[in-house]
Amino acid sequence: KHNKLQVFTNQTMKTVAIIQARMNSERLPGKTLFQISGRPVLQYIIDRLIHCDGIAEIVVATSVMAENDAVDFYCIERKIACHRGPEEDVAKRFIEVLEKYGYESFVRVNGDSPLIDQRLISKGIKIFFNKNYDLVTNVFPRTYPKGQSVEVIKAESFKAAYSKMEEKDDKEHITRYFYSHSNEYEIFNFESGNYYGDIQLSVDTPRDMRVFENIIKKMDRSHWEYSYEDILRIYQNMTE
Repeated sequence: KHNKLQVFTNQTMKTVAIIQARMNSERLPGKTLFQISGRPVLQYIIDRLIHCDGIAEIVVATSVMAENDAVDFYCIERKIACHRGPEEDVAKRFIEVLEKYGYESFVRVNGDSPLIDQRLISKGIKIFFNKNYDLVTNVFPRTYPKGQSVEVIKAESFKAAYSKMEEKDDKEHITRYFYSHSNEYEIFNFESGNYYGDIQLSVDTPRDMRVFENIIKKMDRSHWEYSYEDILRIYQNMTE
């Protein structure tokens, strides 16, 4: 029910979406399960991924810390796959998911992006499978709003990069190594055609949560039917 399987003519052309989410955010503790209009932030992300072409499975990757028991319970209740791994070494958490589920590629989704436009993810997946890239992204450079980040990554390349990650920041921000060694990888970046990189649609602070709540309140149909352009229009009308 939750992991809507997409049918492709080529069965290899599907990937797993890994949502990195935890309860102990420094700026906004508990945001992952914070309720807006009757559903938690995490569910907004899952709803959108369910409607994304090219995703075969959704896995929530959280940490083994006790405060994330709530995330685990939420997933169990709704039959959503959940993996618990290291708190600080997020990259290792992703490696463990890839070893457990055996996918050759994955989409990294941040738990602070409840308005992520699944159409952008589908676009990234199509580009990724069209050519042999290590990473397809839209943040190198960023031209889409924050909270609309797409990263589709080849599992083999990620595992090899992990063995070279020495800095703590590389293991916490799992694609940082690729961007800082971009000459060693096939990276494709797609752009919006405008610059929206300073618009905040992710949820990092109490103010961001209020903005998100106000956007949701202005919607009169299912939230996943709204593209990032639709959401931008609502946001811009609110902030004028």
